[in-house]
Amino acid sequence: MLALLQPIKNECLKEICAGRLEELILSGEVPVGHKLPPERELARQLGVSRPVVHEALLELANKGLIALVPRVGAVVNDFRKEGSVALLTSLLKYQGALAPNLLEGLLAMRILFEVETARLAAIHRTDAQNQEMRELIVSEEQSEPTDIARLTALDFDFHLLVAMASGNPTYPLLLNSFKPVYTNLSGQFFKDSTVVPTVIGFHRDLADAIKKQDDQLAIAVMRCLLAHGEEHLRGEAAL
Repeated sequence: MLALLQPIKNECLKEICAGRLEELILSGEVPVGHKLPPERELARQLGVSRPVVHEALLELANKGLIALVPRVGAVVNDFRKEGSVALLTSLLKYQGALAPNLLEGLLAMRILFEVETARLAAIHRTDAQNQEMRELIVSEEQSEPTDIARLTALDFDFHLLVAMASGNPTYPLLLNSFKPVYTNLSGQFFKDSTVVPTVIGFHRDLADAIKKQDDQLAIAVMRCLLAHGEEHLRGEAAL
């Protein structure tokens, strides 16, 4: 079996180095406008060759995370101005602690997105989707409050079903694109098992509003659900 192993290529080292530098920037540990250490110093700290570091920096520059300024070096960009689709992909896959402004932006976007899916779901849901929501809620009720992985998965499935019930096929695709960062935040949220009954209660209320086709009530419940989650996450971040 060991004979099947292949040597680690420089390409892999480049990806690893780029990933570590990316984490520092996305987490806010290296702020906008900050100059990164010279390539030689980065190579020493990362334990790789200078050409590997150079290739990693080029990758970050292509994403818009940094600018390679002649006679200055690598400087962290304001990704809002310089970021690319590749950077958005990295952000959606990121599993660490996000910089505060990134976290706030994602939470605000979630409100716009999920409030609309709740409204449309109340208008377009099918009987089969109503039943599936009920089944997901029963699964949540039967889960151990300390089973973070299961609760996180069920919570995502519930919100995905709401997006599917909206009748707009783009919404579930968008939500699936956000799954890594979405479940990362949900996993942090469910570390406090005391929130579980409240979340399940919101899910029951939302499912009822959608079943009754009361779009205004669905909007109100979804807003309360998201506000509860945001308040808890901000409280955890402040500790």
